[in-house]
Amino acid sequence: MIERTLFSSDHEAFRDSFRKFVEKEISPFHADWEDQGYVAREVWNKAGANGFLCMSMPEEYGGSEADKLYSVIQMEELARAGTTGIGFGLHSEIVAPYILHYGTPEQKARYLPKLASGEMVGAIAMSEPAAGSDLQGIKATAIQQPDGSYLLNGSKTFITNGWHADLVVVVAKTNPAAGGKGTSLLLVERGMPGFSVGQRLKKMGMKAQDTSELFFDNVRVPADNLLGGAAFENKGFICLMEQLPWERLQIAIGAVAAAQAAIEWTVDYVKERKVFGQPVASFQNTRFTLAELQTEVQVARVFVDKCCELVCKDQLDTATASMAKYWTTDLQCKVMDECVQLFGGYGYMWEYPITRAYADARVQRIYGGTNEIMKEVITRAMGLGGK
Repeated sequence: MIERTLFSSDHEAFRDSFRKFVEKEISPFHADWEDQGYVAREVWNKAGANGFLCMSMPEEYGGSEADKLYSVIQMEELARAGTTGIGFGLHSEIVAPYILHYGTPEQKARYLPKLASGEMVGAIAMSEPAAGSDLQGIKATAIQQPDGSYLLNGSKTFITNGWHADLVVVVAKTNPAAGGKGTSLLLVERGMPGFSVGQRLKKMGMKAQDTSELFFDNVRVPADNLLGGAAFENKGFICLMEQLPWERLQIAIGAVAAAQAAIEWTVDYVKERKVFGQPVASFQNTRFTLAELQTEVQVARVFVDKCCELVCKDQLDTATASMAKYWTTDLQCKVMDECVQLFGGYGYMWEYPITRAYADARVQRIYGGTNEIMKEVITRAMGLGGK
């Protein structure tokens, strides 16, 4: 296999530390969390106490000023363990960066330390019942009132960390007549009158991930909670587009790590499982299938590692991130399907990690923008068609 050159010895020492945290504080409880539909709130506090949240944030805000590769390692280790209920990536590398990049000094000082400590859990509310990948089609409105505050109305769905969220970055139209150019981002806190969390959604996979509906009924959001202040009113769509490449790369990172884990589980299984008196691994079909899968995952890993290098230099473009997201998640689903087949009947049993990984993988081709949308993004960068 090609040696990975992305990580330093310090990165690998951190990997060992975080892997031990996962083995002690997450993996033993994850099955129970799947049954209840959300992870224990205490795991957020423990992660914060160990410095595992918002690591790339500046020290003045409770972070470690670490490069993004430390977060990449966390994503890989969580995917490797099949612990898809943990929403650290979204919290630390989507919500917190929005505040760091666009927030006012007061907003950064108010929220980032609490996100870093685990006192607050963060979520971002984009998707709506009638608007998933089409961010310009959102219907939620936040109309400014005479006192400067915003009256927020609407609903959101499929919100990761929604059940636990103490702080939600809400995408809403502050100038509905302007379409995408009238979009802003608002910081909504748990407890604001009119803000309510709906039911936890029962999903095909990622059953421990607390995905919820959110409702906003005349929520009065102070002017100070407009992300970035008055200068960023109606500029939310630009902010979203700037952050989407990193968000999509995060999906690709998890896809490759999960696919590699599935191959390793399957290799171990086919060596032990016997059919017709022989290990399943002795059959040419088994060996060739795994050889093909490992080759494709190796190719994917090299590409994603290069994308990680680019994102650390702020050089990852939207089209390349879209390529990574669509191709690796398609591959992830292919790997899971083939590995389930090699497990035979046991591959259909929920207690086997491969079964849960199969169910968990399917959404990867949908969220963060469907893979069909990714292809549209790529073709437009090629100068082909599209409006």
